[in-house]
Amino acid sequence: MKKFFLVFAMMAMTVAANAQFEAGKTFVGASVTGLDLNYNGARKWSIGVEGRAGQFITDNWLLFGQLGYQHRGDVKQNDFKIGVGGRYYILQNGIFLGANANYVHETKNYNDFVPAIEIGYSFFVSRSVTIEPALYYEQSINDHKNRSTIGLKVGLGIYLPKNKIQNSVKEAFK
Repeated sequence: MKKFFLVFAMMAMTVAANAQFEAGKTFVGASVTGLDLNYNGARKWSIGVEGRAGQFITDNWLLFGQLGYQHRGDVKQNDFKIGVGGRYYILQNGIFLGANANYVHETKNYNDFVPAIEIGYSFFVSRSVTIEPALYYEQSINDHKNRSTIGLKVGLGIYLPKNKIQNSVKEAFK
């Protein structure tokens, strides 16, 4: 009987996740980075926040824009970033692979282009709200040794259903 309930629970989670990653849905999310859960050659301590918003262009494929801020306490610097990216949700189970490209500006006149990859999991705490831990790697183009970063971030995601405005825009362009 326990096996039956376990299998039923796993199927229910898969069906719930399946409905969340369909074309036309909107995603809004934020995450916290740093907190000594990352490593690179130059930083001793840092904390950052990121905001993302995007839309599923087809089932399982999310495109988004993002803004970020990071404070480096060891050198009292602030980094600002803006970028675009995408995610692919594997087999409707919540595991995702992501890639993005960011323009980073520091307060001490340092600019960089930073592509990044990530792997994470969307754990649904309700029908549309997720907790999203992810491992990431950011590759600095200007200073690989000191500014490329590997780390862990934890985010919160909201998956909004298709709405009437989106449907009316689609109808207008048919």
